[in-house]
Amino acid sequence: MAIIKVKTGGITADAVTDALIADDVVGTEHLTANEVDTAALKADAVTGAQLADDAVNSEHYTDGSIDTAHLADAQITTAKLSTAVFTGATDIGAAIVDADLFLMDDGAGGTIRKTTAARIKTYAGGANTPYFLAHANGNQVISHATYTKVEIDVEIVDTDGTYDHSTNYRFTPGVVGYYIIGGFVRFDSATATEDCMIGIYKNGSVYYKHVEGKANVTTKHINQVVYLDADDYVELYCYQNSGSNQNINGASSMDAVSATFYGYKLIA
Repeated sequence: MAIIKVKTGGITADAVTDALIADDVVGTEHLTANEVDTAALKADAVTGAQLADDAVNSEHYTDGSIDTAHLADAQITTAKLSTAVFTGATDIGAAIVDADLFLMDDGAGGTIRKTTAARIKTYAGGANTPYFLAHANGNQVISHATYTKVEIDVEIVDTDGTYDHSTNYRFTPGVVGYYIIGGFVRFDSATATEDCMIGIYKNGSVYYKHVEGKANVTTKHINQVVYLDADDYVELYCYQNSGSNQNINGASSMDAVSATFYGYKLIA
């Protein structure tokens, strides 16, 4: 069979259509450089497989087009944060209040959680609780030459219910820490020839007491720092050696009290 050769000059413009071209016969060597434009590409025809690695730069991103759905977990690190994130922020312009929020890594386990300033105060020491203040309602007889527990039986304040004002007259804090423990008593009729003392007992034994001294001033005060475990307890004791029983004075109201016991936790 004779082969008919047709020169390009014998083909009219647009005479060769897709139907006359065999499938998969036109290679890239037949394409003029830069000839394929976006109009010749079908929508979504260019996939990630057609893109070379590291070929797309940020100049090709539409502003605002990258959202959180396209960020893998844990991809924003401290190295990616500018110091201006902090130094360029607007100052709060007011005192920190309980409702202010902070971000933190929960237990250094990689989980970011929020907390309010109110919770930070509990970690930093916060309020000096528990604390208590109580006074004696009536007079109490103190025997000669015997350290006697002072029965302070009227609570003024007891934040955590840790002072027993009805049975043992002792403070058991329930919270480990250093505490200020103090109190005072006034003897009813002591004289300058008598020894009158006051002491703090811890777990039933003397922890601190004043050195014996004559009762020129019959009101005795004591104040001391005491370390307490949660189940330690402290009590107030007093002493007199007048040769007979003596009263320490109580009162029914705070404006006339003469026997008081108190304590509060020191903020760490």
